[in-house]
This record gives sequence, C-alpha cells and structure tokens, in this order.
Amino acid sequence: MATPPYRMWDVVERASTGPFCEQQEFLTKILVPKLKEVIEKYGIKYDSHSPIPTQDSLADRVWEAAVELFRDVGIYNQDTHRRITFSDKEILEALSCTAGEYNVGIGKDSKILQHRGVEDRTPPFVIFSPDIIFDEEDFLTACIAYLKEPLLDGFCAPILEESMGMRIQSGTPIELAGSLEHAMSLREAARLVGRPGVFLVAVGTSQSDASQISVSDPEWGVRTTDSRLIGSITELMTNNSMMNKVVHCQQYGCYVANLTGALYGGYAGGAEGTAVLETAYHLNGLMVYQSHYQMNFPYHLKYFSNTTRELLWVVSVYSQAVARHSKLVNVSNGFANAGPGTEMLFFEAAAHSIASTVSGANLWEIAPARNKNKNRATPLEARLAAEVGHAVARSGMTREEANEVVNKLLGKYEDKIADAPLGKEFKECYDARKGIPTEDYVALYESAKEEIAKIGIDFPY
Repeated sequence: MATPPYRMWDVVERASTGPFCEQQEFLTKILVPKLKEVIEKYGIKYDSHSPIPTQDSLADRVWEAAVELFRDVGIYNQDTHRRITFSDKEILEALSCTAGEYNVGIGKDSKILQHRGVEDRTPPFVIFSPDIIFDEEDFLTACIAYLKEPLLDGFCAPILEESMGMRIQSGTPIELAGSLEHAMSLREAARLVGRPGVFLVAVGTSQSDASQISVSDPEWGVRTTDSRLIGSITELMTNNSMMNKVVHCQQYGCYVANLTGALYGGYAGGAEGTAVLETAYHLNGLMVYQSHYQMNFPYHLKYFSNTTRELLWVVSVYSQAVARHSKLVNVSNGFANAGPGTEMLFFEAAAHSIASTVSGANLWEIAPARNKNKNRATPLEARLAAEVGHAVARSGMTREEANEVVNKLLGKYEDKIADAPLGKEFKECYDARKGIPTEDYVALYESAKEEIAKIGIDFPY
C-alpha cells in the first residue's frame, strides 16, 4: 500500500502559484465565512449533555463539512501569500492511497501505529510526553523515568530552554547545540533503560528548519524509524520553513506528524467550528504536510486545555469523523488544567483518554498545568491515561457508557477548571536519581485510580 508523500513537488509548486490574497483577507473573508457556512449547511450543533456524542450522523456531517471547508479554503502560505488548494478528486485519491498503519521503531522495540475505529477493541498506541520545558540538568533523568513505563509505545521528550549555559533562541547557533543535546540525551536514555529501538518523536527543542535538519543522523540523532512533528499555524496556515521541514523529512525518510491545534474561542469560534477545523487539519496533514499520522491538540483559548466539557466533545467528534471516513492515523494529545501531585490531574487524564479511545483515536499523554509551567510533568499521569485507554478498548466500552463515565469525571473537576491547582514539579513527585515516583505520589495515583474504577473503568490490574 502506498505511503506519503502525495505528489510532493506539485504541492510545493502550488505554494507559489496558488490564488493570491493577504493573510487577514484569508482569515476573515475566506476561512471564517466558509466555516460558518458549512456549520449551518450540515446542521452541526454542540450538545453540552453529551461530551461523547453517540450519533454516527453527527460525525458524518462533521466529516462532510471538513472536506468542503478544506477544498474551498485550502492552506495559506504566509511567505508567498498563496493558497494551496485541491480538488475533490485529488482528496479522494490521497485518502485512497494512504496506508493506515506503519511499523515504527526498530527490532524488539518496534510497534504498529495504526488507524483505529470508533469503539475499536484494539488498544490505542500510546505516546508518552510531558509536552513541557524541563531544566537542562533534569532532562536525562526525566527521559529515563518516562521510558521505563511499560505501556509506552513511543516517547516525545521534554523541551530544553537552555543549553551550554545559554538560553536557546530559534535560528541561532545555540539552538543547534540544544537540539544536538536533546537528540543525543534522548537516545542515551532509551539505551540505558534497555529500549534502544523505541519509537522516538523528536526534536521538540528544534524550532527552525535548519536545526531540525541538523539532527537527522541514524547513529546519534533522529533515525528514519523515528518521527518529526511539523506544526500548522492557527488557523489553516503554513510557511516556507514548515515546508522545508516537510521536504527534508520525506527525503531523509523518517515518519512525519502534522501537529495541529484548532483554537476554541479564536477564528474557529465555538465547539462546532473547532471540531470541523480539527477534522480538516487531517486533510492538510495528508496532502500538504505529507504526514503519516496526525497529532491533534484542539484547545481552549482561555484555559489552554482540552479537558473542559466543550473540548472533550470536540475531541470525540473529530475523532469519530476521521475514524468513520478514512484510514488516517489520529493521535489525540491531552492538555490538562491541573498540575502533577493533584487528584484533579488524574481525573482530567482519564476523561481525555476515554473520550479519545472510544472515539477511534490513539493517545499522546499528557501536558499538565496548561502546558506552560516549567518542570511540572511526570510519567505517572501519562501512565494512568494509558491504563484507562487500554481498559476502555479491551472491555469494549461503548460511546453511551463512555459518556456516562466522562460526565461523572467532569463532576469531580469541572468546577475547579478556572482555578486549577498548579501542583508540584517533577523532582517533588519523583526520586529523580532512580526515576521512580515518591510513595506519596503513588498513593495519590492509586487512590484516584480506585475512584475511576468505581465509576465504570474495568482495569485489568
């Protein structure tokens, strides 16, 4: 079965020859009006009582709206002021030719990353990731702690803010140093825990195209069996630096993920528009970014999270739409409000995992403390999300059952979202030298897991 890229150089050419417009015109006169049009045309409505929608027809209408939006709007290149657009026939061709599964990692550590269906009993592929900045001196020990987790199928390391005693700035020599340190330390951590071939998603410290290219090395850096994240710009925009990464990754031969986060409360508007946009980003990933899988983190403009009631609905709806109408590989990234060392974070991780898993997504777990508080992430909340995802799939949980459980979980934390506890830093929750959680944190995790089991999750252990 064919894999990306999809007519890569044709797409690159369209970035310079497509319809011309200025960025503000694209956003306010092309994207927003069309988004409102398809929401009304396809009758898409948010239901606050059902964070996990159960109607196939809703997912079908969201998919149809997303395809029409992507076809008519396209993707805007900020550097060339051109829109990259595709026809219905091209969209269908690309969807037909995608593989739907990939063998990632090496040797004994290799895994199958694949498309999942709605209410699929195949456990999700779980990528563990703190999604947050860590101090340079804690980077290696944090990576070791995460890589020791048995349910980890892939790993994306923390982000470095400093290297060689200097603050990293994109496009400078110190960014190259930080990216090198990140890549080498990540590979070292994987070897130390006995998982040298594990699937790695790297390098988050690298922002520029030059620094991403610099870490492509099978001996000490990013291998062809690993993956890169190439971000889209909110909403439905790209630039030449992103496209440079696309071309390099395809020519180097590694896996590519399109990193996207439709913004609830921004140009997307409410839950309906956010769901349609996040679905449309899958087509952008397939056709413009030439990606093998899609990494999704739709999030709330006010809270910078996606565990609110509205965003769980978005996560569930777009995941069902993609699962029902394509073979695309969807990975759902959790963004929580609370920080480590709090019961609330475990409840948020469980809710996001349930909404994603039962709706057909794989998991990327989890960014605590609204993804912006340094050193505040641990493997334990990711472990709980992974255990929940496996339990949901293996027990054959239905969307109706998932909706009931998630509503109960929301009842435990929803009123605390605005003032979510910041929690503790990694070193306060873990013995960093050994890479194991403290007794107090394990006790809190076990207590939260018991509460989650009581409301409907059948854990195998």
